[in-house]
Amino acid sequence: MENIFFKKREHVAIVSINHPPANTWDLKTMEEFGQVVDQVENDPEFRVMIITGSGERFFSAGFDVKDAANTPKISPMGRSIWKQIDRFSKPVIAAINGTALGGGFELALACHFRFMTDSPEAVIGLTELNLGIIPGWGGTQRMANLIGYNNAQEMILLSKTISPEQALKIGLVYQVCPPDLLIDIALIFAQNLAKRPPIAVACVLKAMSAGKYEGIDQGLKIEEQGSLYVRNTEDCNEGFTAFLEKRDPVFKGV
Repeated sequence: MENIFFKKREHVAIVSINHPPANTWDLKTMEEFGQVVDQVENDPEFRVMIITGSGERFFSAGFDVKDAANTPKISPMGRSIWKQIDRFSKPVIAAINGTALGGGFELALACHFRFMTDSPEAVIGLTELNLGIIPGWGGTQRMANLIGYNNAQEMILLSKTISPEQALKIGLVYQVCPPDLLIDIALIFAQNLAKRPPIAVACVLKAMSAGKYEGIDQGLKIEEQGSLYVRNTEDCNEGFTAFLEKRDPVFKGV
């Protein structure tokens, strides 16, 4: 791996986009990222994934125009991997360490939680219309789901970028953090999530995703299936036992 850095902290995977100067997405970066995402999803040792950018200026500025010749390969991969993250079976946290634009911000929108640096230089937005194109990796849908159609239409149609404080105010980010504490704060949050019962977490994420994209009836159906499934897990027994013994449960994902 050259353009994607990857490290493990107990049950948490920390994935860094490392394609300077702006952590943009060319074919090589996208291919490496897809490999890491698959690895994290398929390895039960990982319970949470944090995605961030290398350096202090950019989380990701989106598509790499220098690799425009590979657009027919890059764009479908971006749509597919961003959708995979949106429907991931494990919580995914975007630690937005700097500016996030275009496809880079669309990646953050696909994550379950977004933490952002309070650096005054950092802004986020979907600015594709400035180039005569549109957000093509899920941004038109996911931003509207988060902040409503009117706010999303304004931001997208005017290529509006906003500050960390504005993003927090309208619900685009979960928490704003000092730059030097961003990863530490995101990691603490991730480690708390990693203590939760992995099978039950996956069932909750699957049910919520079904409800959002396939309608409430399908969401309720998936919720019912998950509720029946988790009853027969060792984690369920551990949860009830720990409650009766007045101690913290230790979930093993079985």
